[in-house]
Amino acid sequence: MADFSAVNLPQRHRSPGLAALRRIGMAALLVFFVAIVVRSGQGGFVDGNGDGISLLDSIYYASVTVTTTGYGDITAVDNGARLATIVLITPARILFLILVVSTTVEVLTEQSRVLLAKRRWRQTVKNHTVICGFGSTGQAAARDLITRGVDPDTIVVVDSDPVQITQASELGLVAVHGDASKVGILEQAGIADAESIIVSPNRDDTAVLITLTVREKNPTAHIVTGVREQENLHLLRQSGADEVIDATAAIGRMLGLGCHDPAAVRVLDDLLDAGRGIELVELAPGDRNGDDPVPLGTTLVGIVRNGERLPPGEVRRDNVRPADHIVVLRET
Repeated sequence: MADFSAVNLPQRHRSPGLAALRRIGMAALLVFFVAIVVRSGQGGFVDGNGDGISLLDSIYYASVTVTTTGYGDITAVDNGARLATIVLITPARILFLILVVSTTVEVLTEQSRVLLAKRRWRQTVKNHTVICGFGSTGQAAARDLITRGVDPDTIVVVDSDPVQITQASELGLVAVHGDASKVGILEQAGIADAESIIVSPNRDDTAVLITLTVREKNPTAHIVTGVREQENLHLLRQSGADEVIDATAAIGRMLGLGCHDPAAVRVLDDLLDAGRGIELVELAPGDRNGDDPVPLGTTLVGIVRNGERLPPGEVRRDNVRPADHIVVLRET
Protein backbone atom coordinates (compact mmCIF):
# COMPACT_ATOMS: atom_id res chain seq x y z
CA MET A 1 0.00 0.00 0.00
CA ALA A 2 1.35 3.44 -0.94
CA ASP A 3 2.49 5.71 1.89
CA PHE A 4 0.90 9.17 1.99
CA SER A 5 1.66 10.03 5.61
CA ALA A 6 3.84 13.02 4.72
CA VAL A 7 1.46 14.55 2.14
CA ASN A 8 -0.44 17.65 3.26
CA LEU A 9 -3.24 18.68 0.92
CA PRO A 10 -4.39 22.33 1.06
CA GLN A 11 -7.59 22.64 3.04
CA ARG A 12 -10.42 25.11 2.79
CA HIS A 13 -10.66 27.06 6.01
CA ARG A 14 -14.02 26.07 7.46
CA SER A 15 -15.02 26.85 11.01
CA PRO A 16 -16.04 23.64 12.83
CA GLY A 17 -18.04 25.72 15.30
CA LEU A 18 -19.99 27.33 12.47
CA ALA A 19 -20.70 23.94 10.89
CA ALA A 20 -21.96 22.58 14.22
CA LEU A 21 -24.19 25.62 14.77
CA ARG A 22 -25.62 25.23 11.27
CA ARG A 23 -26.62 21.62 11.95
CA ILE A 24 -28.03 22.44 15.37
CA GLY A 25 -30.09 25.18 13.76
CA MET A 26 -31.44 22.77 11.13
CA ALA A 27 -32.38 20.26 13.84
CA ALA A 28 -34.15 22.98 15.82
CA LEU A 29 -36.08 24.03 12.71
CA LEU A 30 -37.26 20.45 12.26
CA VAL A 31 -38.47 20.33 15.88
CA PHE A 32 -40.39 23.59 15.47
CA PHE A 33 -41.81 22.40 12.14
CA VAL A 34 -43.26 19.32 13.82
CA ALA A 35 -44.52 21.44 16.72
CA ILE A 36 -46.35 23.74 14.28
CA VAL A 37 -47.94 20.74 12.54
CA VAL A 38 -49.17 19.37 15.88
CA ARG A 39 -50.33 22.77 17.11
CA SER A 40 -52.28 23.48 13.93
CA GLY A 41 -54.04 20.13 14.18
CA GLN A 42 -54.32 20.00 17.95
CA GLY A 43 -57.89 18.66 17.76
CA GLY A 44 -56.58 15.41 16.34
CA PHE A 45 -54.10 14.80 19.17
CA VAL A 46 -54.91 13.71 22.73
CA ASP A 47 -52.80 14.24 25.82
CA GLY A 48 -52.61 11.33 28.23
CA ASN A 49 -53.83 13.48 31.14
CA GLY A 50 -56.92 14.53 29.23
CA ASP A 51 -55.93 18.18 28.80
CA GLY A 52 -55.83 19.95 25.44
CA ILE A 53 -52.64 20.30 23.42
CA SER A 54 -50.86 23.53 24.35
CA LEU A 55 -47.88 25.12 22.56
CA LEU A 56 -45.56 23.58 25.16
CA ASP A 57 -47.22 20.19 24.59
CA SER A 58 -46.63 20.58 20.84
CA ILE A 59 -42.93 21.35 21.31
CA TYR A 60 -42.62 18.47 23.79
CA TYR A 61 -44.30 16.06 21.36
CA ALA A 62 -42.06 17.29 18.53
CA SER A 63 -38.87 16.79 20.53
CA VAL A 64 -39.68 13.25 21.71
CA THR A 65 -40.92 12.32 18.24
CA VAL A 66 -37.94 13.44 16.14
CA THR A 67 -35.55 11.84 18.62
CA THR A 68 -37.61 8.61 18.39
CA THR A 69 -38.11 8.61 22.18
CA GLY A 70 -41.92 8.45 21.89
CA TYR A 71 -43.32 8.15 25.43
CA GLY A 72 -46.86 7.72 24.09
CA ASP A 73 -48.48 10.28 26.39
CA ILE A 74 -49.55 12.37 23.35
CA THR A 75 -51.07 10.43 20.46
CA ALA A 76 -52.81 11.07 17.16
CA VAL A 77 -56.44 9.97 17.38
CA ASP A 78 -58.18 11.14 14.19
CA ASN A 79 -57.41 10.50 10.53
CA GLY A 80 -56.18 14.05 9.82
CA ALA A 81 -53.63 13.91 12.62
CA ARG A 82 -52.48 10.47 11.58
CA LEU A 83 -52.09 11.62 7.96
CA ALA A 84 -50.04 14.61 9.11
CA THR A 85 -47.87 12.24 11.12
CA ILE A 86 -47.24 10.07 8.06
CA VAL A 87 -46.73 12.83 5.48
CA LEU A 88 -45.00 15.55 7.52
CA ILE A 89 -43.77 14.37 10.90
CA THR A 90 -42.21 11.06 9.83
CA PRO A 91 -40.04 12.66 7.06
CA ALA A 92 -38.96 15.30 9.60
CA ARG A 93 -37.98 12.51 12.01
CA ILE A 94 -35.93 10.84 9.26
CA LEU A 95 -34.18 14.12 8.36
CA PHE A 96 -33.37 14.68 12.03
CA LEU A 97 -31.79 11.23 12.26
CA ILE A 98 -29.83 11.87 9.07
CA LEU A 99 -28.40 15.06 10.60
CA VAL A 100 -27.36 13.21 13.76
CA VAL A 101 -25.92 10.20 11.94
CA SER A 102 -24.12 12.28 9.29
CA THR A 103 -22.42 14.37 11.95
CA THR A 104 -21.24 11.26 13.75
CA VAL A 105 -20.08 9.58 10.55
CA GLU A 106 -18.23 12.71 9.43
CA VAL A 107 -16.27 12.81 12.68
CA LEU A 108 -15.46 9.09 12.57
CA THR A 109 -14.47 9.01 8.89
CA GLU A 110 -12.47 12.23 8.60
CA GLN A 111 -9.21 10.31 8.62
CA SER A 112 -10.43 7.95 5.90
CA ARG A 113 -11.64 10.89 3.82
CA VAL A 114 -8.23 12.56 3.98
CA LEU A 115 -6.50 9.29 3.01
CA LEU A 116 -8.83 8.83 0.04
CA ALA A 117 -8.22 12.44 -1.03
CA LYS A 118 -4.46 11.84 -0.92
CA ARG A 119 -4.76 8.68 -2.99
CA ARG A 120 -6.97 10.44 -5.52
CA TRP A 121 -4.48 13.32 -5.74
CA ARG A 122 -1.57 10.93 -6.25
CA GLN A 123 -3.41 9.11 -9.04
CA THR A 124 -4.16 12.32 -10.94
CA VAL A 125 -1.02 14.40 -10.44
CA LYS A 126 1.10 14.36 -13.60
CA ASN A 127 3.56 16.74 -15.28
CA HIS A 128 3.72 18.87 -12.13
CA THR A 129 6.47 20.97 -10.58
CA VAL A 130 8.22 19.89 -7.39
CA ILE A 131 9.99 22.50 -5.25
CA CYS A 132 12.57 20.90 -2.95
CA GLY A 133 13.15 23.42 -0.17
CA PHE A 134 10.61 26.12 0.65
CA GLY A 135 12.73 28.78 2.27
CA SER A 136 12.78 32.35 0.94
CA THR A 137 14.16 31.17 -2.43
CA GLY A 138 11.63 28.37 -2.85
CA GLN A 139 8.75 30.64 -1.85
CA ALA A 140 9.85 33.28 -4.34
CA ALA A 141 10.04 30.62 -7.06
CA ALA A 142 6.52 29.38 -6.23
CA ARG A 143 5.05 32.88 -6.33
CA ASP A 144 6.77 33.57 -9.65
CA LEU A 145 5.36 30.37 -11.15
CA ILE A 146 1.85 31.26 -10.01
CA THR A 147 2.24 34.80 -11.38
CA ARG A 148 3.26 33.33 -14.73
CA GLY A 149 0.02 31.36 -14.88
CA VAL A 150 1.04 28.00 -13.42
CA ASP A 151 -1.87 26.32 -11.65
CA PRO A 152 -1.12 26.05 -7.89
CA ASP A 153 -2.62 22.56 -7.98
CA THR A 154 0.34 21.47 -10.12
CA ILE A 155 2.99 22.67 -7.63
CA VAL A 156 4.21 20.33 -4.88
CA VAL A 157 6.50 21.50 -2.08
CA VAL A 158 8.92 19.27 -0.17
CA ASP A 159 10.45 20.57 3.06
CA SER A 160 11.45 19.20 6.46
CA ASP A 161 10.42 22.35 8.36
CA PRO A 162 6.78 22.27 9.61
CA VAL A 163 6.63 26.07 9.41
CA GLN A 164 7.45 26.00 5.70
CA ILE A 165 4.87 23.26 5.17
CA THR A 166 2.24 25.47 6.79
CA GLN A 167 3.22 28.41 4.59
CA ALA A 168 2.96 26.23 1.47
CA SER A 169 -0.54 25.09 2.49
CA GLU A 170 -1.58 28.71 3.04
CA LEU A 171 -0.59 29.39 -0.57
CA GLY A 172 -2.87 26.54 -1.68
CA LEU A 173 -0.01 24.19 -2.54
CA VAL A 174 0.30 20.48 -1.83
CA ALA A 175 3.13 20.02 0.66
CA VAL A 176 5.15 16.94 1.62
CA HIS A 177 6.83 17.03 5.02
CA GLY A 178 10.24 15.38 4.99
CA ASP A 179 13.82 15.33 3.74
CA ALA A 180 13.89 15.94 -0.03
CA SER A 181 17.03 13.79 -0.36
CA LYS A 182 15.10 10.69 0.77
CA VAL A 183 13.64 8.53 -1.98
CA GLY A 184 10.50 7.70 0.00
CA ILE A 185 9.66 11.39 0.52
CA LEU A 186 10.25 12.21 -3.14
CA GLU A 187 8.02 9.32 -4.19
CA GLN A 188 5.20 10.76 -2.08
CA ALA A 189 5.64 13.99 -4.05
CA GLY A 190 5.22 12.05 -7.31
CA ILE A 191 8.78 12.73 -8.43
CA ALA A 192 8.71 10.08 -11.18
CA ASP A 193 5.82 11.86 -12.93
CA ALA A 194 7.07 15.43 -12.44
CA GLU A 195 7.83 17.63 -15.43
CA SER A 196 10.18 20.03 -13.65
CA ILE A 197 11.97 20.17 -10.30
CA ILE A 198 13.31 23.21 -8.50
CA VAL A 199 16.07 22.41 -6.00
CA SER A 200 16.52 25.22 -3.47
CA PRO A 201 17.85 23.97 -0.12
CA ASN A 202 20.03 26.07 2.19
CA ARG A 203 23.27 24.15 1.48
CA ASP A 204 25.09 23.27 -1.73
CA ASP A 205 25.97 19.74 -0.59
CA THR A 206 22.28 19.10 0.10
CA ALA A 207 21.44 20.47 -3.35
CA VAL A 208 23.90 18.04 -4.95
CA LEU A 209 22.45 15.07 -3.07
CA ILE A 210 18.84 16.04 -3.92
CA THR A 211 19.73 16.58 -7.58
CA LEU A 212 21.42 13.18 -7.81
CA THR A 213 18.43 11.46 -6.19
CA VAL A 214 15.90 13.30 -8.37
CA ARG A 215 17.79 12.56 -11.58
CA GLU A 216 17.99 8.87 -10.69
CA LYS A 217 14.22 8.66 -10.12
CA ASN A 218 13.27 10.86 -13.11
CA PRO A 219 15.75 10.89 -16.01
CA THR A 220 13.62 13.20 -18.19
CA ALA A 221 12.56 15.95 -15.76
CA HIS A 222 13.89 19.49 -16.20
CA ILE A 223 15.90 20.23 -13.05
CA VAL A 224 16.71 23.80 -12.03
CA THR A 225 18.85 24.30 -8.95
CA GLY A 226 20.45 27.19 -7.09
CA VAL A 227 24.02 27.27 -5.83
CA ARG A 228 25.65 29.53 -3.27
CA GLU A 229 29.33 28.81 -3.95
CA GLN A 230 30.61 29.21 -7.52
CA GLU A 231 33.05 26.34 -7.08
CA ASN A 232 30.07 23.97 -6.78
CA LEU A 233 28.56 24.88 -10.16
CA HIS A 234 30.19 21.99 -11.97
CA LEU A 235 29.16 19.52 -9.25
CA LEU A 236 25.49 20.34 -9.73
CA ARG A 237 25.76 20.12 -13.50
CA GLN A 238 27.47 16.75 -13.21
CA SER A 239 24.74 15.68 -10.77
CA GLY A 240 22.14 16.12 -13.50
CA ALA A 241 20.87 19.69 -13.17
CA ASP A 242 19.75 21.21 -16.47
CA GLU A 243 20.02 24.78 -15.21
CA VAL A 244 22.21 25.99 -12.34
CA ILE A 245 21.61 29.47 -10.97
CA ASP A 246 24.59 31.05 -9.21
CA ALA A 247 22.63 33.02 -6.61
CA THR A 248 25.62 34.74 -5.01
CA ALA A 249 27.12 35.85 -8.34
CA ALA A 250 23.72 37.04 -9.60
CA ILE A 251 23.22 39.26 -6.55
CA GLY A 252 26.79 40.52 -6.84
CA ARG A 253 26.27 41.48 -10.48
CA MET A 254 23.06 43.32 -9.59
CA LEU A 255 24.85 45.23 -6.82
CA GLY A 256 27.73 46.18 -9.12
CA LEU A 257 25.35 47.23 -11.89
CA GLY A 258 23.36 49.31 -9.42
CA CYS A 259 26.46 51.39 -8.55
CA HIS A 260 27.15 52.47 -12.13
CA ASP A 261 23.85 52.00 -13.98
CA PRO A 262 20.93 52.26 -11.52
CA ALA A 263 18.39 52.68 -14.33
CA ALA A 264 19.53 49.37 -15.83
CA VAL A 265 18.94 47.67 -12.47
CA ARG A 266 15.37 48.99 -12.37
CA VAL A 267 14.70 47.63 -15.86
CA LEU A 268 16.31 44.29 -15.01
CA ASP A 269 14.27 44.04 -11.82
CA ASP A 270 11.13 44.73 -13.84
CA LEU A 271 12.07 41.96 -16.27
CA LEU A 272 12.46 39.46 -13.44
CA ASP A 273 9.18 40.45 -11.78
CA ALA A 274 6.50 38.55 -13.70
CA GLY A 275 3.02 40.00 -13.87
CA ARG A 276 3.80 43.70 -14.32
CA GLY A 277 5.65 45.95 -16.76
CA ILE A 278 7.72 44.08 -19.32
CA GLU A 279 8.72 40.45 -19.01
CA LEU A 280 11.24 38.10 -20.55
CA VAL A 281 9.67 34.87 -21.89
CA GLU A 282 10.75 31.84 -23.89
CA LEU A 283 8.65 30.74 -26.84
CA ALA A 284 8.96 27.13 -27.99
CA PRO A 285 8.27 26.19 -31.65
CA GLY A 286 4.68 25.28 -30.81
CA ASP A 287 4.05 28.72 -29.27
CA ARG A 288 4.78 30.62 -32.50
CA ASN A 289 2.99 31.32 -35.74
CA GLY A 290 4.72 29.62 -38.65
CA ASP A 291 4.35 32.66 -40.92
CA ASP A 292 5.87 35.07 -38.41
CA PRO A 293 8.39 33.40 -36.06
CA VAL A 294 8.50 36.47 -33.77
CA PRO A 295 5.01 37.43 -32.52
CA LEU A 296 3.76 40.96 -33.11
CA GLY A 297 4.43 43.30 -30.21
CA THR A 298 7.49 41.43 -28.96
CA THR A 299 11.22 42.10 -29.28
CA LEU A 300 13.59 39.27 -30.12
CA VAL A 301 16.51 39.15 -27.68
CA GLY A 302 17.82 35.58 -27.95
CA ILE A 303 17.78 32.38 -30.01
CA VAL A 304 18.53 28.96 -28.52
CA ARG A 305 19.38 26.34 -31.13
CA ASN A 306 20.09 22.71 -30.19
CA GLY A 307 20.44 23.78 -26.58
CA GLU A 308 23.04 26.49 -27.32
CA ARG A 309 22.52 30.27 -27.27
CA LEU A 310 23.46 31.97 -30.53
CA PRO A 311 25.84 34.96 -30.44
CA PRO A 312 24.15 38.41 -30.42
CA GLY A 313 25.21 39.04 -34.01
CA GLU A 314 23.09 36.08 -35.18
CA VAL A 315 19.95 37.06 -33.26
CA ARG A 316 17.79 38.22 -36.16
CA ARG A 317 14.20 37.63 -37.18
CA ASP A 318 15.26 36.11 -40.51
CA ASN A 319 17.61 33.70 -38.72
CA VAL A 320 14.91 31.98 -36.65
CA ARG A 321 14.43 28.33 -37.65
CA PRO A 322 11.26 26.28 -36.99
CA ALA A 323 12.92 24.16 -34.29
CA ASP A 324 14.53 27.11 -32.46
CA HIS A 325 13.48 28.32 -29.03
CA ILE A 326 13.40 32.10 -28.92
CA VAL A 327 13.48 34.55 -26.03
CA VAL A 328 11.49 37.75 -26.40
CA LEU A 329 10.52 40.85 -24.47
CA ARG A 330 6.82 41.66 -24.24
CA GLU A 331 4.40 43.76 -22.24
CA THR A 332 2.78 41.87 -19.39
